[in-house]
Parts: sequence; C-alpha cells; structure tokens
Amino acid sequence: MPTPTLLRLTGALLALLGFVLTVPEVRVTAPVPSQAQGSADDELTSLLAAEGIHLDREAGAVALRAQVLVTNELLEYLLVTRRGATHESLLMTEVTPSLLNAGLFALGLEPGTNMRTMAGADGEAELVLPAGEGVLPYVAWQEGGELYVYRVEDVLCDLAAERSMRRHRWVFLGSGFKTYNSERGEEFVADVEGNLINLAFFSEGSTLATSALPECLDQTIWGANDWLLPPRGEEVLLILAKERLDGVPAGLRAHLPTPARARVELPDPDAFGPGAPLDPGGSGG
Repeated sequence: MPTPTLLRLTGALLALLGFVLTVPEVRVTAPVPSQAQGSADDELTSLLAAEGIHLDREAGAVALRAQVLVTNELLEYLLVTRRGATHESLLMTEVTPSLLNAGLFALGLEPGTNMRTMAGADGEAELVLPAGEGVLPYVAWQEGGELYVYRVEDVLCDLAAERSMRRHRWVFLGSGFKTYNSERGEEFVADVEGNLINLAFFSEGSTLATSALPECLDQTIWGANDWLLPPRGEEVLLILAKERLDGVPAGLRAHLPTPARARVELPDPDAFGPGAPLDPGGSGG
C-alpha cells in the first residue's frame, strides 16, 4: 500500500507536470499557473529531500547517498537497495526507488526503451541497444580537504577489454508496475525487487535505468576499480545528471559524505535481504 509520503509526492509531481489527481483516474488539465507551479516545485523538492533524494533543477541533477558494497566480485548492477541483488552490485542505497524515479521524472526525463534482440537479415539474433533519454552518473565525496568526483564508468572495470568502462549515457527506463499479490494489487517493481540501475543487460527492463553499451550484454566482465573508491561500507554521493558536470553542483555540495579510510568489515552481501540489518557505520540520506 502506498505510504502517505508517496501519495503526497505523487500529488506534487502530478501538479508539477500539469495534471490533477482524481479518483479513479488521472485526467489532463490546462497547465498550472506559474505561482502554483513554483509551489509544486518547492513541495516536491522538500518531499524528496526528506527521503534522502536531493533534486537540483538548475544543475539538471538528482543526488543520493549510497554505500560502496561489492568491490572484489563480478558486478551486474550499479545500484540496488537491500532488497535487490546485493551480492553483485557496486552500490547500495536506503532511498525508496519510486521516489528516486519521481525525481528523475521531475528533471523532465521520459522513459526510453530497454535492450532487445531481433532477427537479422541472416536469421541470426541481433542486439538492439537501449535507446532514449538518460543520465550521466557520477560518484563524489570529500577526503582530507579534497573533493573527489568521478564518472561512474571510471570506477568500473571492463575485465575483457582491460580498461575502465567506456563513458556513455545510461538510459532512463522508469521501471514499471506489476501485481505480485492480488491482495496488494499493482506495486512498483523497483520498490519490490530492489534493483535500481543495472550494469549488465537484463531483458525485463524493471530497473530505473540501464547501461547502454554493446559489451553490457556480457554479465561476466564487470568489476570495481577499488583503488579509486572508498572502502566497502563507506558512503559516496551518487549524482545522476542530464548533462556533463564540471564538478559537484553548488546545490548538492552540502550532501557530500566524508568516508573513513579504515576498511570496514561488512557481513557477507548474501546476508542482505528484506528487513536485514544494515550496520556498516552509516546510512543513506
């Protein structure tokens, strides 16, 4: 069942986009006046911030805290919650996926299309890459008075090519809704499954965003460049930007974490799951 925060956030987002929420349907109305638009903008930003999601419209970016999770095993995901594939994700966050999705919509993003295969002229299956609008992801933190900012691809290793992942735009998918239990009705897939951004391709298209390189078809070539990253269990600021950034936007700098360099022993990632305790010394938000 939707939480009060999610219901309020949905109403604010619909108002922002020029919709009116009615029961049982959503109907399109005339664009809202500029004063009401500004009020909806402010309410949405405040609601997201209370949930650990920081929206910077001027910079065209949304940011959230995430913990470094898996650095010594193969990776298939960039970002998950504790409900997701924690044994194969670089980062883990405590934010609610549907609220992060609302923040991405608030940036003006429209969902694109996931990868797929189609029959080629010779009858062989051909890969069709994800396509559409998307984000450029960054990780950032402070340490010893210095600011560290990397494109996410720089902290990921392509083991087959023996180089860092190629920089590119990650396609926004927006997840979707599915009925897992008839009594609960439709639920937001990323909220239930906990997988937010995939690194390797998955045909389901149930994440918020996906990588979009041909080599992402291979699920066995991705690892972490842990020489660049803070130790496991420490936090970084994950920034999802519509365009290239020269650094951390001024409106997001207050949310930069300062990770400790002492390495933290985390429980085995397989121990994480719905309701599992998260106790590496920090929390998202």
